[in-house]
Amino acid sequence: MISCLSRCGRLTWMWQVSQAANEENNEQVIRRAIYRIYPCLSELSLSTKIIGIDPFSSGNPPQNLSASSQTMEFTEPYKQTGPCCFSPNSRYVAVANDYRLVIRDTFSFQVVQLFSCLDKISYIEWALDSEYILCGLYKKPMIQAWSLSQPEWTCKIDEGPAGVSYARWSPDSRHILTTSEFQLRLTVWSLLNTACVHVQWPKHGSKGVSFNRDGKFAAICTRRDCKDYVNLLSCQSWEIMGSFAVDTLDLADLEWSPDDSSIVVWDSPLEYKVLIYSPDGRCLFKYQAYECGLGVKTVSWSPCGQFLAIGSYDQMLRVLNHLTWKTFAEFLHLSTVRAPCCAAIFKEVDEPLQLDMSELSLDDNFMPSNYDASEGYISVRYEVMDLPVSLPFQKPLVDKPNPKQGVGLLAWSKDSQYICTRNDSMPTALWIWDMQRLEVAAILVQKEPIRAAVWDPTCTRLLLCTGSSHLYMWTPSGAFCVCNPLPGFSITDLKWNIDGSCLLLKDKDAFCCATVPPLPESSDYSSDD
Repeated sequence: MISCLSRCGRLTWMWQVSQAANEENNEQVIRRAIYRIYPCLSELSLSTKIIGIDPFSSGNPPQNLSASSQTMEFTEPYKQTGPCCFSPNSRYVAVANDYRLVIRDTFSFQVVQLFSCLDKISYIEWALDSEYILCGLYKKPMIQAWSLSQPEWTCKIDEGPAGVSYARWSPDSRHILTTSEFQLRLTVWSLLNTACVHVQWPKHGSKGVSFNRDGKFAAICTRRDCKDYVNLLSCQSWEIMGSFAVDTLDLADLEWSPDDSSIVVWDSPLEYKVLIYSPDGRCLFKYQAYECGLGVKTVSWSPCGQFLAIGSYDQMLRVLNHLTWKTFAEFLHLSTVRAPCCAAIFKEVDEPLQLDMSELSLDDNFMPSNYDASEGYISVRYEVMDLPVSLPFQKPLVDKPNPKQGVGLLAWSKDSQYICTRNDSMPTALWIWDMQRLEVAAILVQKEPIRAAVWDPTCTRLLLCTGSSHLYMWTPSGAFCVCNPLPGFSITDLKWNIDGSCLLLKDKDAFCCATVPPLPESSDYSSDD
């Protein structure tokens, strides 16, 4: 009871400081005062209840904390030995378990279909209509496809001595594209009439293929006569509609713009070169930030199609606009953050809870794996740091290839207002940049290297994992730590379903799902307020 009273008292103080700072019309003072007084903004109990507080909304302070609380519910863990993913319609979740493909209903988690493959499953992918699913048996190597509505229907693709290195669905969900070993050819297989079309000399196995937004055309990278080309294929007849050479030494990948007006192509890390082409092969712009150094590492279009973000080995994020293709923002990931930076820097810290359980008779299986009787249950929270802050930095090894440096993770929020990045030289820090203010909005400093970070597909909410038993959440209103109640479950990867209501969490040999409550409208923070 004492802790509850102190928590409520702290919250009331927070609101009073917020009101006083509002009168001074100093937004940064408000944010820093709130973060200092109530560090994690929403402290989580062991039952993973999230207290929904919006410290930036106007009005009266909340009178009843429990009335505004929301809960994340976790399913029990299920066994998996390979890939897991939601269906595009979010109705099913597919799980690879050795040579078996298990399809579960996302509402009841009952098994609705069970398919037996000829070998261990290395890769699975849903068709866009959620009617079919393919399994990559790359050790065999072959592809098997299944139908949910017609369990007796089967499909097996075997390239013979050429082998199969990768497979993907076409946008119409009725064709499968496979790439042979050593990139000898790319084959389009039809599920309607068993016809196939070959494209010679694809550049890559799992990369180098991009479909435009309406799914009518495919851009495929090829290489012949020591030169890179882009072939445009019609996704109806699968005929080559056009082909043009690109000015790259060793093309790394390509991607259609969200509005289908252009195609971005970038070179290998050995040379910094980003090229913008129109679908008819005209070079619209050539961008080269520097020479004589490792170049591009990650490239991503914003969902609105107005920005192109480029992460480089020089630890900088550069953003181009789609009108002039000029750089309008450059963000540097510094190892030491100093004033006048106005970003809130959240650091993950341990928070042991002193719980005396000596008088309780509990089964050993009841206790969480991270419970220590001498210290109590170890929880974590975010603590707001004062400037200057030195971030953990790892110097890359010069005698090994593929150095761990540069922007290796880059992802846009749904509204294109925020972009998160991870500099691989500082793997425990996640940077969140505000594209309206062109400055860093927040930095999350974790105890362990960041494994994955994904944006909510419906709102401005970011979740990340580090291989621990916790989830970490950021919104423009603050940062949160969510404890996973499953004993011995370490979250190594996570995926959203399409409507943002459910998360798929992966451990080494198990997975579970968690329902995520929608954000209250008051938690959406606008930089114009």
